[in-house]
Amino acid sequence: MLDVAYEAVEDLPPGRLAKIDEDRGRIRVRLDKNEPLADVVRQLNIEIDEFMAAGHWFQLYGDEIVSRATPGCPLRIRYILKDDVPDGVGIGEGRGVVRVYIGAGQTVEQFAAAMNPVTKDQLDGGRWFQLFGGEIIDNSPPPMSHV
Repeated sequence: MLDVAYEAVEDLPPGRLAKIDEDRGRIRVRLDKNEPLADVVRQLNIEIDEFMAAGHWFQLYGDEIVSRATPGCPLRIRYILKDDVPDGVGIGEGRGVVRVYIGAGQTVEQFAAAMNPVTKDQLDGGRWFQLFGGEIIDNSPPPMSHV
């Protein structure tokens, strides 16, 4: 199963506004809750570009697997501040791109809290998977064991 969580924290090193940590099936996006949302989002876009460049994540789009190396359509995520976003966060997904629209009037804590259920819904759609240590991790139900 995939688990992605956004957290507003106070313990990032000075000058570090966002940090993404990855493990098997798990991502933690840590955001500095004491900084302005616009600054955090700007840094988050840099961090997510570096993260996606590692090439461990893939999108199933129709019957095509899209990766960072897909010609003309490298897999990417963009965080975009907008003035009017219902529920604080909205996601638009297309072939090779995910756009995360963020209500500009929020705090970093509100943004992190709003991202968690939206991200869970996105992953529950079954279009994303991670390659970790040679293993493919997705949100498929675990196999049933027989006694």
